Amino acid sequence: MRPMATNSTSKPWHVFLVFLRLGLTSFGGPVAHLGYFREEFVVRKKWLSEQSYADIVALCQFLPGPASSQVGLAIGILRAGYRGAFAAWAGFTLPSALALTLFAISLANLDQAFLPGVLQGLKIVAVAVVAQAVWGMAKNLCPDALRATLMAMCACFVLLAPYVWTQVGVIVAAGVAGLFLFKPQGKIGREALPLGISRQGGLMWLSLFFVGLVALPLVVRVLPSQSLALFDAFYRAGSLVFGGGHVVLPLLQAEVVPPGWVDNSTFLAGYGAAQAVPGPLFTFASFLGASMHSAPNGWLGSSICLLAIFAPSFLLVAGALPFWEEWRHNGRMQAALTGINAAVVGILLSALYHPVWTSAIHAPRDFALALLAFIALVFWKVPPWLVVLVCALGGWLFF
Repeated sequence: MRPMATNSTSKPWHVFLVFLRLGLTSFGGPVAHLGYFREEFVVRKKWLSEQSYADIVALCQFLPGPASSQVGLAIGILRAGYRGAFAAWAGFTLPSALALTLFAISLANLDQAFLPGVLQGLKIVAVAVVAQAVWGMAKNLCPDALRATLMAMCACFVLLAPYVWTQVGVIVAAGVAGLFLFKPQGKIGREALPLGISRQGGLMWLSLFFVGLVALPLVVRVLPSQSLALFDAFYRAGSLVFGGGHVVLPLLQAEVVPPGWVDNSTFLAGYGAAQAVPGPLFTFASFLGASMHSAPNGWLGSSICLLAIFAPSFLLVAGALPFWEEWRHNGRMQAALTGINAAVVGILLSALYHPVWTSAIHAPRDFALALLAFIALVFWKVPPWLVVLVCALGGWLFF
């Protein structure tokens, strides 16, 4: 079950440093994060091919939980085993978790006057980042009329039927369509991913996921404890969310506001701050844990809630990867994945319009800044972190 050894360029500390830079600069939400990941791991570092990256994204779209963080966990496992998964998670997650915890502790004294302009600039750069990802993935994964048409149909369906299960349904439908529309590739196709988790190991992780989901509420009833109650609530929220980080918000609000753990005004203030920090939106859990009215709160409460909400993601990714790796090399599954990859691009294209475009582009100056950021990323090859900083500064100065 132990992942195989990797080369010297894939030590956990190296994975951590790469993801730490992403954790400090990846603004714009989960869809934008997938764009940052593609630029870093497919284009720049070439850790994955375009097809392999799309296959991992497709798997994580199936699973409940934060898709971008799960993609990061999968990449960490592939590069440096279980330690690589932890390194990827820590690098990508801790910057925003620390920032939100500090915000919760100092909420009464923090001046938020500068946030609206900076937030607008970060929303605008997210448009450019997602557009860059759609541009690059469409060229590689939808190079002909049939796949481009399938991509467009998936994008339209997601936009016209914005329900929680729509994205999963579109991926399933595109996979079925791929079985009939595309010829199985046989032995020619996707390269093997350096995965060292056996099917037995995968079953163990999946079993632990379901045991936690069922057993934690029972343990809380038998052994009443505020720490266990927090872990149970946030583990359940991380296990039952489809559709991205924003979908977890009503679940979290239902868990922490009615019992009086956090008041609603504090909840909303933390949600606003979560929009202004890089990294995954699930780190909002660290803010809530630090803001609890009764112990554990502060740094301990933050740590409990953060670990609880991300634990299901690790268990699901580590459990599903060995089965997914086998399926993706099957000839018929490769035909299905051709359709699924087109659907992934279509889902990303729909997200480029809503919520990314609709939340950011309201006036000509918004479009102008987004266009300049896109040109800088795609044609001038400016590092994404620098584009993010310039757009944030522009938002602060002009919005």
